Amino acid sequence: MPSAMKIPVNYPETAEVLRKYLKLRGSPVAFRFATKKEDMPTGMEKIDKTIRHCSMVGLARNEGRIFYALPENHECNGGAWSLGLKEITDSLKTGEFYFKLGKFESAASCKRTIDRVPHLKTGDTYATLYAPLEKTPFDPQVVLIVANPWAMLKLSQSNLFRTGGRIHAEFAGIQSVCADTCAQTYLNGQVNFSLGCDGSRKFSGIEDGEMVIGIPTEILPELTEALKIVAAAPGSK
Repeated sequence: MPSAMKIPVNYPETAEVLRKYLKLRGSPVAFRFATKKEDMPTGMEKIDKTIRHCSMVGLARNEGRIFYALPENHECNGGAWSLGLKEITDSLKTGEFYFKLGKFESAASCKRTIDRVPHLKTGDTYATLYAPLEKTPFDPQVVLIVANPWAMLKLSQSNLFRTGGRIHAEFAGIQSVCADTCAQTYLNGQVNFSLGCDGSRKFSGIEDGEMVIGIPTEILPELTEALKIVAAAPGSK
């Protein structure tokens, strides 16, 4: 697979910096949307089961697995829809799905939330690709990190290091790993922090004391250089 980045990124070195300075449990995860079959890296294997997107991220993070998934491999319809793999179901579109799960006062309040969930156009994605960042055989579009709030603090400071400003995280307590940190980060090119939803905490190994962040790959070199400085700063904990 030819490089999809004009300025190459040293992924093993970047992963080592992230793991060292953030004291990570597990690997940063490389994620990519493949738009057509021809985009697939040579030699990548298709996952051999049907599970949730967040669980796939967990396999790359915790077990070092490298694989791709087609629509039929995605168990969670909400996740598959937000990633551009499947049509939205009627129960999700109307708000009935999360209303029945007890997450909202009414189907209407649920629908207001669903209508604002970041998502790719259905059919835009042929497959989703996953790998630990240090071993990725493809150029990711998003890098996902699951870590504790202290590590997220360092990432926030690193993100603001050069230009300053404010962090504007956007999430809804649902579809954290799929919509909040993959789809949204890919679509707007901005770092996004999310709390981890009930599903991702249940199925992907996100612990009670951990959060998730999506980082556009284009800013990784600058972010990791800033992280080295921020983590060693006199006022850093």
